Amino acid sequence: MNGAFTPTPDTSGRHLAVYELQRAQGRTQAARRVLLDALAGASEAEWLACARALVLRSDTDTAQVVLSAALVAHPGSVDLRFALAGNLQQRGESAAAEALLHELLAQQPTHAAATFLLATLLCQQGRMHGAAGAIRHLFGHARLDADTVIQAVEMLDDIQRTSDAAAICEAEIMAGCTDPRIHAYAGMLGIQLGQFERVRERYAFSLAHSSQAVEWNIPIGLSGLQRYKDGGHPDFQLFRDVLQRPDLSEKTRITTLFALGKAHDDIADYAQAAHYLHQANALAHVRSTWSRKHWRRLVEARLAARPSPFQLAATSEWTPLFIVGVPRSGTTLLAELLARHPLVCNRGELGWLATLARRFEQTGTREPAAFEQAASTYAAQLRQDDSSARWFIDKQPLNLLHIDLILTLWPNARIIHCRRNPRDTALSLWSQSFHDHAHDYAYDFGDIAALIQGCERLHAHSRVRHAASIRTVRYEELIADPASCLGELARWLGLPEHDLLGSPSRDHAISTASAWQARQPIHQHSVARWRFYASHVPELLRIPDK
Repeated sequence: MNGAFTPTPDTSGRHLAVYELQRAQGRTQAARRVLLDALAGASEAEWLACARALVLRSDTDTAQVVLSAALVAHPGSVDLRFALAGNLQQRGESAAAEALLHELLAQQPTHAAATFLLATLLCQQGRMHGAAGAIRHLFGHARLDADTVIQAVEMLDDIQRTSDAAAICEAEIMAGCTDPRIHAYAGMLGIQLGQFERVRERYAFSLAHSSQAVEWNIPIGLSGLQRYKDGGHPDFQLFRDVLQRPDLSEKTRITTLFALGKAHDDIADYAQAAHYLHQANALAHVRSTWSRKHWRRLVEARLAARPSPFQLAATSEWTPLFIVGVPRSGTTLLAELLARHPLVCNRGELGWLATLARRFEQTGTREPAAFEQAASTYAAQLRQDDSSARWFIDKQPLNLLHIDLILTLWPNARIIHCRRNPRDTALSLWSQSFHDHAHDYAYDFGDIAALIQGCERLHAHSRVRHAASIRTVRYEELIADPASCLGELARWLGLPEHDLLGSPSRDHAISTASAWQARQPIHQHSVARWRFYASHVPELLRIPDK
């Protein structure tokens, strides 16, 4: 082919067809030479179009060759460098992709797509601090459009860099941003950070500047900012007004009913609270994707599974700590209290163990090397790159399903099982609006009972198999005597002495439904709470009391 040839889209397509034909005949190297000859003298756009077509054919090897050659022809091209970095990432060549992205961003620091790709790459390696730094650096050069701000905020929130996300929102607002979405995001992040007064201000702005703001989880967010003292609070009327809107989505109707239920519960109007909660749960249950049959099969499969024939070597530098149990049984409170120790880091509710367990089930592998890789992958997400702690908490309650896997990967892991009065647990679940469909069992007492029963069976099974690695903490005992309960637990964990009842870090984020409750002084308000509802919610009486 003539080096001066510039292909049109049609001729480029023909040469790709020729390439594919020769590749199918096993003549890959010759086919690549023909393709590169055809592209000689082509524009950046034509090189990019060819590379994208190859990627769509899942031929990242040849796309790599094409993009490398394209950069020789157009060495100053930012778009080609970005495309090459993306292809490297797809091929698993993380170090090369990262180096190329740093090079690109040094040349063009406001390249948002490159920043987000770099952040994604770092997150995959558990380098969340580095990812957050890359995103902050993007906003250090110029103001960006609202959609880019939202993308950055959502990514930072996903990787639990709530303070960084909130700082970006607040900087935008201070710079004069009037986009109600940014104010709503600032409010949502403020809830996690415990900045409750600021949340109300941000939500008020959103409601005043967008008729759609009620659809952004604002009513349910407002209901969780405090414990209401009387029904004259303006939020009560706001929630009732929202429910009167003819264009209200079903999802927002449900969450607003939950908000009203919570508000009436606060003022001890249990009959009215039950009235709203019955409506909310009935509507939510219709939309539920949770299967009682599937849950029971899952539990039976765990109980029937053979123990692993081996364990990996125990880690000596750090200890994974898992807090498990039925959701709403005190897992968030316990994790927050333990994380007040300077050597303990709470990573919240990670989803990695369930992902790893599914991979093992799908592949059926029992090779130690696969388990070592899984342990390394999870450890990167748990330890990350921002802490000198030695104990790291994953408080995903339903890791109770994966106790065997946990102790295969880390024989030195410690597992704390939280237990609470089943009726109080059931009422707390039934009173809560969950964003994640994984908790759709919470809208029906029969489903809740099945969940609790399954968790009890899993715990009993694990206690028989791994008694030395598991400690049970009763919510009622933790509330009644936190100092003794925490002291005994700390000694079992091997933690150096520290006041775990001291003040928590102000900027620590709580992303669960307990964002407000877990920040309040320990109290017994929620112990035996079910009794207030027994006459209004008789379904509770079908749940065992102990």
